[in-house]
Amino acid sequence: MLDNWHLAAQQLSAQYRVVTFDARNHGKSFHDADSSFRAMATDLYNLIHHLGDGNNTSIIMGHSMGGKTAMFFAEHHSELVEKLIVVDIAPKQYVPGHLSYFKAFREVDLSQMNSRREVEEAFAPYAPEMGVRQFLLKNIEPQPDGGYKTKSNLEAIEHWYPTIIDRLDFMYVFNKPTYFIAGSKSGYIKEEDKPYILQHFPHSKFYVVENAGHWVHAENPQGFLEAVQNALQN
Repeated sequence: MLDNWHLAAQQLSAQYRVVTFDARNHGKSFHDADSSFRAMATDLYNLIHHLGDGNNTSIIMGHSMGGKTAMFFAEHHSELVEKLIVVDIAPKQYVPGHLSYFKAFREVDLSQMNSRREVEEAFAPYAPEMGVRQFLLKNIEPQPDGGYKTKSNLEAIEHWYPTIIDRLDFMYVFNKPTYFIAGSKSGYIKEEDKPYILQHFPHSKFYVVENAGHWVHAENPQGFLEAVQNALQN
């Protein structure tokens, strides 16, 4: 969701034109049964042309699922990409680590909740880490008659979840500057992932942000911005 990028976008907009957006089935964007990377990359392609930037190149940055979308986009629309910045994700298959979150949204009756605090407490057994619960709470909104509902299209996201965590297979090599930014406490990008990354993104550089887990830009915003600025200037 775009509000996850608010602080970084605000800082970077002093030097760059920054565009943030909600991915389909997230935030205020439209809901659709298709949550494939091809569909999400096509959304980005359409957005770029809608903004009138189709004749220019852009720096594309994405985190986690958005990082995989950015890699997919770079392979299929390399002519639109100047640089690629991938935040704490590799193009590999991951073990399903979010199933308890889907379960939380299925089993917690949001319509009966009276406050966000109450929702957070109900989510605690499914997401023990406070930071994770805060991100989950971004997916809910109050209803006019009381209680809450989810903003995200969880049915579509859960349906496509096996594809989202699957390996990206590339047909081409992306021969432009690429930067992988990882959190030191994350483990989403490992040393053994680098050969596959370099095979398809041979001009890659790797940065590690200290004292940050998977949500790098939220857990250490200053360290994250320093890594991004380093990527942008090199």
